Formats: sequence, structure tokens, C-alpha cells
Amino acid sequence: MPIWKLNTVWDASTLGTPTFMRGPGEAPGMFALETAMDELAYTLNIDPIELRLRNHADIDPHKGLPWSSKSLKECYQKGAEIFGWAQRNQVPRSMRDRHFLIGWGMASATFPTNARTASVKVEIFATGEVKVQSGTQDIGTGTYTVMTQVAAEVLGLPVQFELGDSNLPKAPITGNSMTVASVSPAVHQVAIAARDKIIKMAIGDANSLLYGSQAEDIAVESGQVFLKQDPSKRDSYSDILRRHGLESLEVTEESSLNPESKQYAKHSFGAVFIEVAVDELLGEIKVRRCVGVYDAGRILNFKTARSQVIGGITWGIGMALMEKTVMDANQGRIVGANLSDYLIPVHADIPNMEVQFVEEHDPYVNALGTKSLGELPIVGVAAAISNAVYHATGKRIRDLPITPDKLL
Repeated sequence: MPIWKLNTVWDASTLGTPTFMRGPGEAPGMFALETAMDELAYTLNIDPIELRLRNHADIDPHKGLPWSSKSLKECYQKGAEIFGWAQRNQVPRSMRDRHFLIGWGMASATFPTNARTASVKVEIFATGEVKVQSGTQDIGTGTYTVMTQVAAEVLGLPVQFELGDSNLPKAPITGNSMTVASVSPAVHQVAIAARDKIIKMAIGDANSLLYGSQAEDIAVESGQVFLKQDPSKRDSYSDILRRHGLESLEVTEESSLNPESKQYAKHSFGAVFIEVAVDELLGEIKVRRCVGVYDAGRILNFKTARSQVIGGITWGIGMALMEKTVMDANQGRIVGANLSDYLIPVHADIPNMEVQFVEEHDPYVNALGTKSLGELPIVGVAAAISNAVYHATGKRIRDLPITPDKLL
């Protein structure tokens, strides 16, 4: 006798536990919280931003610790200015464009700043080449680019960054938005150590123009070390190594977490503003505009960071308007089991996005002041869209995705 029957009705108790999706916890949780905040703002007849400012948390309410840094108020202000929030008529169904109902909504975003220790090796060759290695990964997030930047800035010459091999120095997984916050400080640390060794070799070498100089008086550029007060006195990395009979100089360092950071709550923050147009006859929703402003510590590369944000917001649009897992009640199978059947946003669904970052110095998260960014941009997007839909239609939708049938 079979252990199951074809006509078995499947429910939540018979389904497998889902695994992580981008922004797990924060993305669905902030949809609930930021929707509730919007409802409260309408109940109290207070502007949604004003309500959030009145309830701004100056310390972490969960841990009772001060923030290592927090620029959420600045995100609200800058985002509202760019979006033109002051022109918003707060009354639902009050803004129109022909047969479209126009809605403006906003929401907050937050994601914890996580970090672990990482190891990095740098090897400077007498040929002038530099190789930096760490067992981290690049999943399209720009890890190659930003780690190369960090090392090159310290060493003063182009470098080759290698990753993606478990034989390389140990680094944490690419998850929980912690790659840059974990690996970049280690890259910075090992590059400084290698640079300082080169400088020490030069000032201790009687055949160098820098012989007898103080290390703090030396700078680097274009593969050379030179005296700050007299740039004509310089020596190249290659010549220094060759005079010491070395084909290369190798340094490996493991970063350590700042113990002082335990005294602070570490988060990245943001504010997202959305304009939607809802077809009054068909219930079809179109996201017309999006402005996202983020407080994510030191941004190492604006171009790759902006791409991260655009990707996260795109995911948020899919979460709000399209994506849904449908189960066959008789067979317990996922109906849309591949991307040919599963609805996700395409280019035509995505508006022009204005992405900005608040300049911020966080002295506690790590030596570079880098905070989490990867998963932050998806957080709050679904709530901002839902709040905009309410502003447009006067209908509060509390379950996702928001499809036309729920508005008609």
C-alpha cells in the first residue's frame, strides 16, 4: 500500500522548510513593520517621514547599545528632497494621471553589519608584479574590483587579486552581507605590512637613496618608495628586492575583529521612495520612479555599490508585485518550478532608479569603516510599493504579491 495518496490535501505541515532567500528575516519583516508604520501615519494624520523621525531610535532598542554610526535621518532627508516628497498630497486617490491612480510611498531599510576574520596573502615580485590572494568569492558583487582597489591604494601600484580557491588563505562565506566588511580590512592590513617591509628594507640599505630615512617620512607611488620632502630620492620595489637577492616578498596576515566594536550596535540603513501608477480599470500596477538613499559606511566603489542597490531594488519589485510559490495541493509539488514558469521582473518592469549614499565615517566596524550593503537594498522595497499602492487606491494589501485581482 502506498504511503501517500494522490488525493492527499497538502498543507504547511507537510511542506519542506524553505531555505535562505536574499535578505532573509529583514526583507519580509520590514514589509510588515513598515506597512504598519504607514497605517499608523494615516490613522494619526501624520506624514510617514515625520512619524519615523518622531520615533527615531537613538540607541539600538534590542541591545540597548549606541550605534557605531547611523545616518538614517539623513537618508530620509536626502531621499525626500530628490523624490520631491513635499509635493505629495497625503489623501489616498488624490493624485491622478489620466486613468491612472498615482501613489507615492516610502519605507525604511536596515540590515546588520556582520564580519568575521579573514586571511590574505600578498606577494610582491622583483618583476614589478603584485599578487594578492584570499579564499573569498565573487558572485557578481564586485569583490575582485574593490579588493584590488584597497590593495593598490596602499601599495601604490597595480595588483592582481586572486580568489575562489579553498587552497588560498581562509576567508568567510559570501553571505550575510559580510564579504567587504570581513575581507577588505584584511587586504588593507596585509598590504600595509608588505609596504612597511619594503620601506624597512630600503631605509636599511646603504645602496638606497632612502638609506637612514625615517619610515614615517616615506610614501609610495607607481611601484616606488620616495621621500615625501624630497621626491627625487626614491627607490623601486623591484630594485630593493633584487639588491636583497629576492625574487619576491611574501606576507600573510589574518585580520582580527575590533574588540571595541562589541560596545556598539552595527547596522546599515536606508530609505526608499516609490511612485506607482495603478490602472483604475485593470488594476495593473507599474512602478514609475524609485529613489534609494543608503547609509552603508565607507563606499569603496560607487559603481559596483550602485549596481548592488539596483539589483536589490529589482528583487524587491519582484517580491512586491510578481513572485509567488504555488503548490499543487494534490501532489505537493511546486507548480512554477523553473524560471520559465516563475514570474520575475524584466527590464520593462524596472524604472529609472536614483541611488545615493550618505557619506559616513564609522570608526568602530573595522579599519576601513566598511559596513553591510549586499542585502540592504531589497529591504523596505516591498513595503514602499505597498504603501504607494495604498496611497494610489485606498486599498491596503497585506499579503504579497500585490496582483490586479486584489485591487479590483
